[in-house]
Amino acid sequence: MAEKLDAGAGPHPRPKGGRLREVAERIEELTGLRAQIVGGKIVMSPTPRGKHAGVIRRLRRQLEAAGLPEGLDAYEVSSIALPDDPDDYVTPDLVVLPTEWEEDDNWLADPQDAALAVEVVSATERAREIRDKADWYAVGRVPLLLVIDPRNGTWALHSRPDNGAYQELTPGKFGEVVRIPGPLDVEIDTDDLPMYGEADRQSRG
Repeated sequence: MAEKLDAGAGPHPRPKGGRLREVAERIEELTGLRAQIVGGKIVMSPTPRGKHAGVIRRLRRQLEAAGLPEGLDAYEVSSIALPDDPDDYVTPDLVVLPTEWEEDDNWLADPQDAALAVEVVSATERAREIRDKADWYAVGRVPLLLVIDPRNGTWALHSRPDNGAYQELTPGKFGEVVRIPGPLDVEIDTDDLPMYGEADRQSRG
């Protein structure tokens, strides 16, 4: 389950961000946890389990094989800046960005450049945490967010971000095709996405 730490008061310098980013980076170095900063709080998530990583790998291969529009590609471990606070950022499991990202010295991508973000739900995440994630990307106006849930074999495509929330939701189950609309205009087959085992599901309590 993600854990939040309150940030201290005071402004944070730009463009490198403030002390909070240094703390987040240090946490990642010491613990291996994935740290993000949302709303002035550090949000920590466990490193992906094998099946979690397997879902990400399969999705990335499908996106690449589907033929993304010229100038776009799928990237892992790439963070997106959020607009409300100079320190805020999120790190989706997978994100479609312009290929110029590969030549960028910055470590935060502009959310307006993200065509699609993908989040794979961890075995221990709660419903509220999943809803919060969707809001993060909607605040950044990322046009499409695909949430894959290997706990129960479902997926949800969020679209039309407005006023800090996605206005449209298309749900589905593993085995059904996810149709990503234009400008990406690709289809993702969910037949071979692995589900977490019974022990993982029970660990959620």
